[in-house]
Amino acid sequence: MISFYLNGKRHELNDLNPNTTVLEYLRLYEHQTDTKEGCGSGDCGACTIMAQRLPNHATSEPSDSTPFYTFNSCITLLSLMDGHHLMTASYLADNPAHHPERALLHPAQQAMVDCHGSQCGFCTPGFVMSLANVYENHRMQHNRVKQVTAKQDIINGQPTNNDLSYEDIVASISGNLCRCTGYRPIIEAGLMMGKIGQQRDADQTAAKDLSISLATDVMANDKKSLPKSIATDTVDQVSTTTLALAKGVRQLFIPKSMNELDELLALYPSATIWAGGTDLGLSITQHLVDHETIIQLSAIDELKSWSLSDLDPRSKSDNATNANVEAKTLKLGAGMTYQHMLPILEQYFPAFAALFARIASPQIRNMGTLGGNIANASPIGDLPPILLALDARVHLRHCGPDNKNDSAKKISDKDKVNNVEYSKKSYVDEIIPLSEFFIDYKKTKLRAGSYIVAVHIPLMQDNQHLFIHKISKRYEDDISACLVAIRIDLSANGNSINHAKVGLGGMAAIPLLAKNCQQALLGQPLEVTSFESAAKALPMDVSPLTDVRASREYRLHVVQRLLIKCGKQLIRDVQVENA
Repeated sequence: MISFYLNGKRHELNDLNPNTTVLEYLRLYEHQTDTKEGCGSGDCGACTIMAQRLPNHATSEPSDSTPFYTFNSCITLLSLMDGHHLMTASYLADNPAHHPERALLHPAQQAMVDCHGSQCGFCTPGFVMSLANVYENHRMQHNRVKQVTAKQDIINGQPTNNDLSYEDIVASISGNLCRCTGYRPIIEAGLMMGKIGQQRDADQTAAKDLSISLATDVMANDKKSLPKSIATDTVDQVSTTTLALAKGVRQLFIPKSMNELDELLALYPSATIWAGGTDLGLSITQHLVDHETIIQLSAIDELKSWSLSDLDPRSKSDNATNANVEAKTLKLGAGMTYQHMLPILEQYFPAFAALFARIASPQIRNMGTLGGNIANASPIGDLPPILLALDARVHLRHCGPDNKNDSAKKISDKDKVNNVEYSKKSYVDEIIPLSEFFIDYKKTKLRAGSYIVAVHIPLMQDNQHLFIHKISKRYEDDISACLVAIRIDLSANGNSINHAKVGLGGMAAIPLLAKNCQQALLGQPLEVTSFESAAKALPMDVSPLTDVRASREYRLHVVQRLLIKCGKQLIRDVQVENA
């Protein structure tokens, strides 16, 4: 059974096709037609709604700094909303039943009216949800701090944190498409909604509290609201499973631990593993696939955690070649979303984090996961080229009796051979370089009953520099025509190149390392000519295709120019450091 709140009312379901999306449930089952169906692929944002994770639930995130987030309801399974409060545009207003003339619109809604931000109105609910989301999170954070009084709204002519900036508004609606009104009045509405809220505070007009504290407590303490999963009496006993959703032969499970996931995959090795579903959701809406068995990973905390530890001595990473350097590695759980990874990457890999503003949309980044982006094995995936350049390693787990060979039975639990850990249980753990993970187009080292546990990224040293460039038709919310990630390791004096890693996306059937380019840079002086020579080696590494995003010639030319650009950036950075 799954439990959630929709516009303040509790829902419990178990007899439902697991392939049902949030949008389908809203429009066909609940007749909430204020949420619109546009592209059906998570691109236009017309179906955007807002959700609140309920604390203490299996799907809650302890690191959440904001209580609300948006997502595309058209490609999101309803089961992913277990333990959430869902809000549509009609719920935002303080609207007494049957008396719309007495409605008090939400500041985002009122601002859209005042600024004429709506014309045909089809995209308006999605925009309102995106604007309301950034408004509510900002308002709650500001109220939490309580550091700024009414007399300190402006200090030295600069707006305080009580005001949303132009950049905040643009970023919040970057996943919403308007075809008729244009973005100027919508952005103006976003800037005005804060003033509307402040005026209401001054007039002592009660604002609707969108968070449901009472319902949160009820749901967190009600065992019936938690997803049913595998019940294990002892470690040695075989677990039994309880379905979260089922309809006919269609079934969905929500395990709460990796052990439960392992047991489910042993029973259903061909099941569809569902994390954020930002790409898998298209299989339902675009290809009309009706998945028979789905195992959902949203409640497994182990897959959403991260840690920092000493670099694995078995790793062949170039970062570990210097014994005098205290090498560390960052471990990111495969179930971490882009949004949860962002503050961590900002701390350890700022160049990596800077790219996130250009990866998909806020709605997608709130749902899409690290493991899903890698397992999808798209040649234009944004993360793999960067991880390749960073010498990342991927932790795989192969479950089921077919994934355990006879020799493993003779090896103790803690023995490891060739980076493969064998267990008495029916799974095998394997940690391999990401460069060995991709085999061919949409083919990887994953097999039936396998999943990604985590990604290990060696931290960069002082002599290492990372540069990333993405080329796409739109700056935001677009897939790559090509992506280049280059890590350069300089010598101790900074005058030559000790090592280089060049990760490429959109240039072949798989994300890959440009080995000939890397070799051409090895041992070369830190000069532009070194990168020009490496760029000439690019045709030996890749032979890209021509498609709707870019031609073969364009891709080759632009990546060659980007290689040279990275060299110029590096030279400039070194000169600044030495100045």
